[in-house]
Amino acid sequence: MARVTKTITLSLPPEMAEKIEEIMKEEGRTRSELLREAVRRYAEEREWKKIYHYGELKARERGITEDQIEDIIDAHRR
Repeated sequence: MARVTKTITLSLPPEMAEKIEEIMKEEGRTRSELLREAVRRYAEEREWKKIYHYGELKARERGITEDQIEDIIDAHRR
């Protein structure tokens, strides 16, 4: 059966490695679990930044100010 994970090597500053060990003990999780979550969250944050940037760009193109956004959303929800 094919392996469903891929092993990688990662270099970290000692302070960061110690912080991971501390969190592992506190939360009872593995290093892999913590790093997978960190990468997943980073990827989600990047995606939201792209969406936010796209929204800013489109609002600027349409002359919509930040103050108007909440009103537009409220009107759309009605």
